[in-house]
Amino acid sequence: MAFCSTCGLPLPVAEAAAVTPVASIRWLAAPTSALWVQQAIARPMEVLIDHAHCERKAAGSAVQLMFRYLCEPGLGEVLSPLVREELEHFEQVLALLKARGRYLEPLPSPGYGAQLAKHVRRGEPERMLDSFLVAGLIEARSHERMALLAQHSPDPELRDLYAGLLQSEARHFGLYWVLCEERWPRDVIVPRLQALALAEVEALSGELERPEDVRMHSVGIRKQSPKEA
Repeated sequence: MAFCSTCGLPLPVAEAAAVTPVASIRWLAAPTSALWVQQAIARPMEVLIDHAHCERKAAGSAVQLMFRYLCEPGLGEVLSPLVREELEHFEQVLALLKARGRYLEPLPSPGYGAQLAKHVRRGEPERMLDSFLVAGLIEARSHERMALLAQHSPDPELRDLYAGLLQSEARHFGLYWVLCEERWPRDVIVPRLQALALAEVEALSGELERPEDVRMHSVGIRKQSPKEA
């Protein structure tokens, strides 16, 4: 039997030869677990509704940065198109929800974003650097999990949706990375990104008490062996 190299899930025999390993952005400190994938594909509508909220929040976070750093040269030119794209994705997911007889619903938050926000330093310019890096890590995790759903979801329409969004998620991480590189040397960026990546794994560690609370960024990390780390 063949297994997905990222999450460890077994692949159906008919698909094993056709499915390539899931590509993830290398700065993530640990991969998503098979259990998260199983829980997510078992409750596709909850994850889809949460995905709509994630796209909305990503747009809001970028707008917040534009207001916080109103006079920062080159920031608005990068983040304004990103905001528009996030809202286009929100509209795309919302349209699919409506086509399936659902709409936005309030869902209990997994607390992922709030936990990461605690690691953002308060003084400037450290606050700006951390804000860019946290936003980038969230995009990176979204990219990885959408790739897993694009590979493992039994729903062809959802597979197509998630596969179609992968390139944008990876590009958004790249935009935040470039914003950092334009302002700080790599010997400042990389150690801080590595520290925040470990905090990101901590935010996703553990197991759900209720499987119905699965979200795009709910807990579910695969512990790596020393050889994988």
